[in-house]
Amino acid sequence: MADKIVVEAAPRDSRGKNEARRLRVTGSVPAVLYGAKGDAITLSVNAKQVGQILRSATGHNTLFQVAISGKEQPAIVKDWQVDPVTGNLLHVDLLRVAMDVRMRVKVPVHTVGEPAGVKQQGGIFETVTREVEIECLPGEIPTEFKLDVSHLMIGMHLRVGEISIDANKMKLVTDPERVIAHVVALKAEEEKPAEVAVESAVPAEPEVIKKGKKEVEGEEGAEAAGEKQEKKK
Repeated sequence: MADKIVVEAAPRDSRGKNEARRLRVTGSVPAVLYGAKGDAITLSVNAKQVGQILRSATGHNTLFQVAISGKEQPAIVKDWQVDPVTGNLLHVDLLRVAMDVRMRVKVPVHTVGEPAGVKQQGGIFETVTREVEIECLPGEIPTEFKLDVSHLMIGMHLRVGEISIDANKMKLVTDPERVIAHVVALKAEEEKPAEVAVESAVPAEPEVIKKGKKEVEGEEGAEAAGEKQEKKK
């Protein structure tokens, strides 16, 4: 059984930018806890603890306990904001969960193996879908789905419906026909550089003409200057 993860939180009465800055200096960030038929409450939570959760293998699907005034309640991170420059956490939305009620979550999909279509046929492997949505109990959320792509040849693909799941524990919400990954021929890709080369060659002519014009203007200017000198004499 995995160790219980606890995030320390405290009720927060005041709001605004100044309050948010004060919290961040103390190692906390503003947060909101809502869901599971409970009232939404404003909190301050330990920024380091939330950051460790987001960087963990289960990421935002990590189930943890929010400790408020000595009482704990299960929750997951629903949304978060980070500073685009420093990367520091700015705000967190926490979703309160009922352990006996199914919920919808997005789970990452990772492919393993080298497709035969790449190795033997020189094709290109492309990942189209990187996560799928499922419905399950909070305690049954998987860390990831892994799919072997080593058998894929050019023109072949994997679809969401090919993910192996325990139908008793979870249900796929994403369209089962949606493509996860495929192998395509290289021919279409090879034609693009030639087109780019032609396009890049086009602007060269106006530049030469422009340059030539300046040279002509320069010659005419020199002749005009010579004529002025003659007049002065």
